[in-house]
Amino acid sequence: MTAEEKATALEEIAEKIKNCQKCRLHEQRTNTVPGAGNPDADVLFIGEGPGRDEDLQGEPFVGAAGKFLNQMLESIGWTRADVFIANVVKCRPPGNRDPEPKEVETCWDFLNQQVEIIKPKLIVTLGRHSMNRFLPGLRISSAHGNPVRRKDGRIFLPLYHPAAALYSPSQKEAHLADFAKIPAILKKITETSEPEKQPTQTKLI
Repeated sequence: MTAEEKATALEEIAEKIKNCQKCRLHEQRTNTVPGAGNPDADVLFIGEGPGRDEDLQGEPFVGAAGKFLNQMLESIGWTRADVFIANVVKCRPPGNRDPEPKEVETCWDFLNQQVEIIKPKLIVTLGRHSMNRFLPGLRISSAHGNPVRRKDGRIFLPLYHPAAALYSPSQKEAHLADFAKIPAILKKITETSEPEKQPTQTKLI
């Protein structure tokens, strides 16, 4: 698909999300938050779910955690226009609670369609909930900053959620250090020919 075709396909999914009433999260939402950014991005960031600011604006990561995410992007010379940002669920869970399994399952097809359209070279999971959805069994404390090639060939980089730095400023440097690895990881992926499918999850670097 061309970038224009990808943008059109993502807009069609966003419209379906806007009209979705398959789980109870739609009952209290102000706006759906399908995702935003470059439809032809090499890197797709995936968080857990929208918060209050995201629900009000219909855009992902626009609150305090989003501002820190912007800072981390700037630290490697990128902007939000260079990447695509989405969440596992597309409506705000009440009180910012964790999404329930049924809610995640309801939204899962939307996210999978977005991944298939964008076809990113690297998927960066933000926080343990997003990571565990794609890479079950890993612990964020040991997995963060370590890229993983899944058995289907997709490559993931688990990172702490940006909000963690807001509650524990001492972790800010760890966030920035992990983020600084992204360009080198992407360069390695780009320079490597089609990776052979692995029988199990393996560390890429």
